[in-house]
Amino acid sequence: MCDTVVAVGNSTKDGSVILGKNSNRVANEAHNIEYIPRKKHSRNSKVKCTYISIPQVEQTYDVLLLKPFWMFGCEMGANEHGLTIGNEAVWTKEPIRDIGLLGMDLMRLALERTKTAKTALEAIVSLLGEYGQGGQCSYGVVGRDYHNSFIIADPQEAWVLETADKYWIAEKVKNIRTISNTLSIETEYDLIHPDLIKHAVEKGYSKSKADFNFARDFIPKFRIYHAVKESSQRSQYFTKGFDRQQCTTTLMLRNAGKITPKDVMNVLRNHNIKPEKESNWSPAKAKANSPCHHATGIIIPDQSTGSLVSHILKDIQIHWVTGSSAPCISTFKPIFFPKPVLKKKLKLSDALYDPDSFWWFNEKFQRLVSQDYQQRLNVLEDERNGLEEGFIEKTGDIIKTISGKPSEDELKKMTKISNDAFTESIKKIKEWTEKMDKLPVKAKPGYRNRVFWNRQNKQVMLEM
Repeated sequence: MCDTVVAVGNSTKDGSVILGKNSNRVANEAHNIEYIPRKKHSRNSKVKCTYISIPQVEQTYDVLLLKPFWMFGCEMGANEHGLTIGNEAVWTKEPIRDIGLLGMDLMRLALERTKTAKTALEAIVSLLGEYGQGGQCSYGVVGRDYHNSFIIADPQEAWVLETADKYWIAEKVKNIRTISNTLSIETEYDLIHPDLIKHAVEKGYSKSKADFNFARDFIPKFRIYHAVKESSQRSQYFTKGFDRQQCTTTLMLRNAGKITPKDVMNVLRNHNIKPEKESNWSPAKAKANSPCHHATGIIIPDQSTGSLVSHILKDIQIHWVTGSSAPCISTFKPIFFPKPVLKKKLKLSDALYDPDSFWWFNEKFQRLVSQDYQQRLNVLEDERNGLEEGFIEKTGDIIKTISGKPSEDELKKMTKISNDAFTESIKKIKEWTEKMDKLPVKAKPGYRNRVFWNRQNKQVMLEM
């Protein structure tokens, strides 16, 4: 279960657009950072998406993808033009197809093929109409399928796009907007599928055209993942999409007009608990209403496997990535566009634990910290914060010097900042992992939580 937030120019400190997302997937679903360069393709060629192949375009753009290791598409990503997209799983009254394009496929295709938020939206709904959306969406989990909502942003604007099978509705973002695992567009919208309202009335979802309310009318009431207590509240029993959307909206509004990337990082790290309870909190106590998501067992099997905060300026974009689970523990590191000046090769992760791959290397550390969360977080938090603040300061300094498109000298400086950030982070993870191994456990998680994580570790051959 994921959360995506965005603030457009009138709500940020520097007039930029800032998008953030936590990608919540099942605990062992490794999350990779991949750069795919622009490429020309032969006419009449095909592109193999996760489940189906579709015609390829003649030119695809540079893209940065943050994605589950096994699929074609991405959970969030950006391209060389500053276009950035994040998605959410949503469930509707419309049937889910056995096969089609995943919402994650739709994002990657839009990033590779379009330059602006509006044209990306148009590309997604066109692909929806032609190929539909469908297929299993999680690795090794049967029955995890869904429709999708998206926040689509570029340096000038952002859009929310919500879908129910081939039907869709869209809202242009006015200031701050957040989405989670529930439909959120009701009666105010800017664009709509030409047959959506007619379809809603014919199916009996809406009493009449005048009565139409997309979220109220299309949210199902009796499916286990997303049954609602009251349609007016849209509070879902297990996914808690409405609760998390309310949480992220409240947090974003606190800094309206002066939002920075650091503020959005803090939103993604939030556990949705009262401040006075933070010192006694641990991942074993996590609930589904938390933006920073922690797996606890059968009821909550997902965790935030990767996080992104995109600082989208006109001539340059800085994509702050963790490349690891648990943003509350992780360090955000900068990757710059239009040229993705990260030369350090990160070994991609796969289905099984690999101590040399970037995500699994970090994941072992996260799981060690969670064995005694408060004590171990206290050991590393100040150092982590200082490390991250250093990255933010150096990035801010280079942004101030850039006027227009970056020069070759400025690109070299950005290359160094990015590479140094990843190098320093990896070094610190090694140091902190050694510290964690030597610390005695003073407050271990409950028995059921330990059994759950022991099972997860065994499945991927991770020895703790």
